[in-house]
Amino acid sequence: MLDILEPGQHKKRLAVGIDLGTTNSLISYVKDGVHKVVTAENGKRLVPSALALVEGQVVVGAKAVETGKALRSVKRLIGKTLQDEDVQKFQQDCPYTISNEDLLKIDLDGENISVIEASAYILKELKTLAEADLNQPVLEAVITVPAYFNDAQRQATKDAAELVGLNVLRLINEPTAAALAYGLDKKAQGTYVIYDLGGGTFDISVLKLTEGVFKVVATLGDTELGGDDFDRIISKKLGCSITVAKQIKERLSSGDTEELTEAEWQMLAEPLLGKTISMLQEVLEDAELDVEDVDGIVMVGGSTRMPIVRNAIERYFGQKPLTDINPDEVVAQGAALQAQALSGGSREDMLLLDVTPLSLGLETMGGLVEKVIERNTPIPISRAQEFTTFKDGQTAMTIHVLQGERETVEECRSLAKFTLKGIPPMVAGEARIMVVYSVDADGILKVKALEKTTGTEAEIEVKPSYGLSPEKMVDMLKASVLHAKDDVEERMLREARLELSRAIEAAKSAFSADKELLEIEKQKVLASAIETAEQGLKHTDKDMVDACLSQLEKDFEEFAEARVNAALKKTMVGKNIDEVQNGESV
Repeated sequence: MLDILEPGQHKKRLAVGIDLGTTNSLISYVKDGVHKVVTAENGKRLVPSALALVEGQVVVGAKAVETGKALRSVKRLIGKTLQDEDVQKFQQDCPYTISNEDLLKIDLDGENISVIEASAYILKELKTLAEADLNQPVLEAVITVPAYFNDAQRQATKDAAELVGLNVLRLINEPTAAALAYGLDKKAQGTYVIYDLGGGTFDISVLKLTEGVFKVVATLGDTELGGDDFDRIISKKLGCSITVAKQIKERLSSGDTEELTEAEWQMLAEPLLGKTISMLQEVLEDAELDVEDVDGIVMVGGSTRMPIVRNAIERYFGQKPLTDINPDEVVAQGAALQAQALSGGSREDMLLLDVTPLSLGLETMGGLVEKVIERNTPIPISRAQEFTTFKDGQTAMTIHVLQGERETVEECRSLAKFTLKGIPPMVAGEARIMVVYSVDADGILKVKALEKTTGTEAEIEVKPSYGLSPEKMVDMLKASVLHAKDDVEERMLREARLELSRAIEAAKSAFSADKELLEIEKQKVLASAIETAEQGLKHTDKDMVDACLSQLEKDFEEFAEARVNAALKKTMVGKNIDEVQNGESV
């Protein structure tokens, strides 16, 4: 039996699972072995993720929707800035003005609230419903997020929970939560695809389920693709409001409507369906799997109720997807199971492994990226790698933390920079700097650098870095594949330049120290050789850079021999033959 318990978690207590969705949210819990989704005052389990101001008070859920002027899909704004293209797109459909101070803020009819506060209002409503249902305080929760939420979005979600007095035991990816619900209840084994199409986000993950161990082997997603987009294409086609378009979409799920035939609907939705299929193909390639290797497809999210979605997936995989757990509730159910385990409950044979969606690394000389943690590595994870100094006497080193799949710094995302000071001055290459990358269960990164001789260290927790759009994250993955050959060639070129640069520095140092060993004319020849080599650093052809290195080494051969001979003579001055042979001169 394997229980997941954090340090000190020995007393049994009740924690809830929260599916903080873009369109709707749910809260549920497991008590006495029974899973329950909490219902709202209107008797419905789905709480619209909507806010409005009524008589000076912020209302949430169905009450907000009834005002006809609700702020909806605020999850799309979390962790963003006003400059983001998707935020500007959101503003076009939003009835309220969005501004940008330290965080995005929304003028809710005179009530100026941040995006984090807006999410907090939704969490507070869910918390209140659960407390009324349980007749006890709710203080801890597991909250689900899209697999492709970046650091800023994850941290903002935790901040929103803290505002309402919720201790977040763990953030887990929505597809992973769905796997928990299916895997633990059905004792599923094999390779599964989690297809999660919600109101505003899309996630696709491949999971290996073996003897109760859940391992995410590949994941991809788009936090700007969901059921809301299907509503928009109907609205644009028919010239109707989003609300009317949503009603038409729901009627289409049960047959033709007066407004659209099934064939017209299929044609209209094809571009959006095609985007999800393209990401399916990519994630299977990442996992090195064929369609035939997939044992089952789990459908998650209310938008997967649409027949056109289920039919598209069935055609692609040649098998019917799994839909026997309510797709609206499966994520909340998985979160509740994880909450039960983390709060001291007992679930047999449960182990859950999420993964890093993009590689994490650091900048090395020449603008190259050294990957420390590869993408799709299960988390939590801690990995260390040793680096050294590039120049003689170097006493500080800047650690530039990067995220991405490309080989060069400019093609990756900069996460943070910090400086390790107090390195003892040594010859280049002698210092030993240990850099440790640690990613916790919530996907938050900490980086520590340690100089091993003195024990000097510096560290940083990667703070939210706003502005990276979901499309950019997907584009980074695509670009790594598209430019793989060019990237390798560019890396080889830069490494060749580094070798030449090191050789030039060594030549300059030797020439400066011992040029008096040479005649004036020979000194001029070697000085010219160094200048020619420096010009070689500008070459864009690796072979030409290598040729410059070879020529420099050849030009300095005679001088190197002269330096060795001079050093030998110096060591033998005043020594007899016996002393030299016995090594007493060393």
